[in-house]
Order: sequence, then C-alpha cells, then structure tokens
Amino acid sequence: MNTDHSSSTRYWHALENGKLQCDLCPRFCKLNDGQRGLCFVRGRVGNEIRLLSYGLSSGFCIDPIEKKPLNHFLPGTPVLSFGTAGCNLACRFCQNWDISRSRYTESLCDSASPEQLVRTAVAHDCRSIAFTYNDPVIFHEYAIDVAKACHQHGLNSVAVSAGYVCPAPREEFYRHMDAANIDLKAFSERFYKNICGGHLAPVLETLEYIYHQTNTWLEITTLLIPDENDTDREIAQLSRWIGEHLSDEVPVHFTAFHPDWKMMNHRPTPLDTLQRARMIAREEGLKYVYTGNLPDPEGNTTYCPECNSPLIKRSGYMILDWALTPQGKCGHCGHRIPGYFEPTPGHWGSRRLPVNISRQ
Repeated sequence: MNTDHSSSTRYWHALENGKLQCDLCPRFCKLNDGQRGLCFVRGRVGNEIRLLSYGLSSGFCIDPIEKKPLNHFLPGTPVLSFGTAGCNLACRFCQNWDISRSRYTESLCDSASPEQLVRTAVAHDCRSIAFTYNDPVIFHEYAIDVAKACHQHGLNSVAVSAGYVCPAPREEFYRHMDAANIDLKAFSERFYKNICGGHLAPVLETLEYIYHQTNTWLEITTLLIPDENDTDREIAQLSRWIGEHLSDEVPVHFTAFHPDWKMMNHRPTPLDTLQRARMIAREEGLKYVYTGNLPDPEGNTTYCPECNSPLIKRSGYMILDWALTPQGKCGHCGHRIPGYFEPTPGHWGSRRLPVNISRQ
C-alpha cells in the first residue's frame, strides 16, 4: 500500500497553456500545479495528476447486499462496504453529503490496503466488497486494486455509482466489477444540469456500455424527488428507455427522497409516488421493479413475470420467504429469473455492522 496515500493516474493529458486536463470523467478539470479537481481527491502534483486518497476511507461497514440496492445479486448475503471522500457530481439533494461533498482529508480517518479489506471481508463471511457512500469512479485506481484482490480470494466486487465517467476509464473499471447499481438520477438534461452539475448523456452511455459490453450484473436506482423528477411522463420515458436500450429484465429501484443538504425545503417523497412509479414502469414492460426507503411489502417483493407468483418476499432488507429453485427458476412455473442466485439465500438480514479494518 502507498504510505503517502497517493497514486499515479493514467487518464489525463497536458494542454498547450501548461495546464493538465483530467480525462477520468466528463468534467475535464483543467489544473495548475497544486490544484485539485471538483472531486477533490484527484489533483495535480508537479507534472502529473495523482489520486491523493489511495487507501483512505471515511469508514467501513458490513451491510446487506440489498442495501446497495441489489435484489438479484446473491440475495441475503453480507457485503463489506466503504467509501472515500469527494464526488465528481454536485447533487443538491445528496444524502451522503458529509462524505461526498467533503473537502477535508481529515474526514478520511481510516485506511486499509486491498489485502486488509479482503481479509476483513473473509473474516466476516462476506461474499462481496462494495465501493459505495461516494462514487468509486473518483478513486478508480484504489477500487480496481481492491477488485483484483477480491477476485484472487473468491470475492465479488460491487460498484455503486452515478455512472459519470469517460469511455476509456469506464472500460477499464467495469472489466473488474462483478455487479453495479447505477444511479440514474432523472431522465432530463435540465435536472442533471441544474441540480447535479452534470449531464444525462454520459450516464446513459455508461448504462448501455455495462449492459451490452460487460459481464457486470446491472441494476438501476432512481431517487424520486417531489416536483423535480417524479412526473408520470418522465417516469414513463425513463422506463421506456431502459426497456428499449437495455432490457425489460434489468431490475429498477424507485426510492424515496428525504430533505437533505441543499434541498431542505423539499417535502419527502410519499409512498404513493413510489407505488405509482412502480406501476408505470411495469405498464411500460419492465419486469422487475422495486420501491425503497419506505415500507412497501409488495414493492420489495420479487415476482415471477410469467405466473406472477411471489418468489422472494422481503421486509426492507430482510428476506421473509424464498420460492426460487436451486437453479434460479420460479418454483411454481419454472421460468428462469435473471440474476446471480445461490441454491439458498443468505441470512444476513438487515444488520449494519461497523468494522475496524486496522484490527484485522
């Protein structure tokens, strides 16, 4: 592990005016010596751009895999989760703003090498390690090194990301990811520009790339914010795009917003908005649509699209009933359910267990 917590990076080039342009994400930050990009963890040091948070984290925790959320990837199993600091978007509603908007390396109070992370995951019977809480795109080199260590020890790597990344680093990154949940924040350029400080098109490109050109298991999450991205029309357009450009079998999660960061004046998302979104998405042909962040037994349940039998009943992150065959098929009609399923589900439940990596 790098004792100075910095690492060389590949995705940048020199400009004629003497600045260096970061080519990791579509922000294309142009930096003088000593400057950092918007993400804050990548900065210019001399004549190169370096990752300045390699091996550092804002904390480690064992979560249920359903919390990522992933409902079709090793249900019921525990996942070692961690993030760093900073982000390459500037979402006004960020619900992890104390981490993603952090500008202080003091918030990165924990450290771990890829090998320490793997040892900890194995010691706690985790099946996966997840890069989450803030976007792993910005700690690209560290995340890939952890993913490589995972694969050497039979663990899976999981990326929870907004998908805001350029083509070349995207290709390298997802070559090492076993599963991903991409946060499709809305289906309008207005929302991305005014509320996230980004653009919609690169995210759609990432979704298409992951689904069509990688073996990474993909699920999608959209946080619905009242009066911002929750109209019937936009939800239908988003759902239709997924069905036409990806597949009607990609699991989609509609989750509830609660006021935070710079959108404290907005009201929380009511349950009926999530239920309405789920109904619209199913009417558009999507087969696996879920609700999250609010109690909703029907919206938490996986149904067979062929015979409509409940196959995985959940209460939040807890699995209550399991009707899949050991081969991942509907136990009633035999229809194959897409995903990565083991013969029996895990039993981690809804526990959240903070861990101290330094003691491993």
